[in-house]
Amino acid sequence: MHNKPTVKDALKWSVTALDVLSKAADLIGKKLNRNSVFNCPQATKDFLTYKLAPYEREVFCVLLLDSQHRLIEFHELFYGTIDATAVYPREVVKLVLEHNAAAVIFAHNHPSGVAEPSMADKNITQKLTSALALIDVRVLDHIVVGETQVSFAERGLI
Repeated sequence: MHNKPTVKDALKWSVTALDVLSKAADLIGKKLNRNSVFNCPQATKDFLTYKLAPYEREVFCVLLLDSQHRLIEFHELFYGTIDATAVYPREVVKLVLEHNAAAVIFAHNHPSGVAEPSMADKNITQKLTSALALIDVRVLDHIVVGETQVSFAERGLI
């Protein structure tokens, strides 16, 4: 005799959009493993989109890279509100030194969906770039994730 699934069973099986995005980020993340060289901007943007798009508040993260631009670690560093995140250069430098990174890619999301970088985004990127230059660490890009993605490097802002 075959039993009809209950509501409780259906809830166990339901898949949310967040589940799908999380799984997609995991799959892309497996491609972007420790040996991955970050020379494909679109794969990086896709990974960051799946990681950051589900958040309803701003999240600032750092991809820590070695001298060959291979991923050391992806780190969500600062969490903010719906339209701002406080980013502290001292904490970024500390994290970079802790992992002995030679280069970084910054990223954060705009929960509004509008990926256009704000003046605050441009200013903090310049501050971070200057701080990291003092310890010979290159900032390769800063990607803003919204409904689309904006790359500072592609726009000539880095």
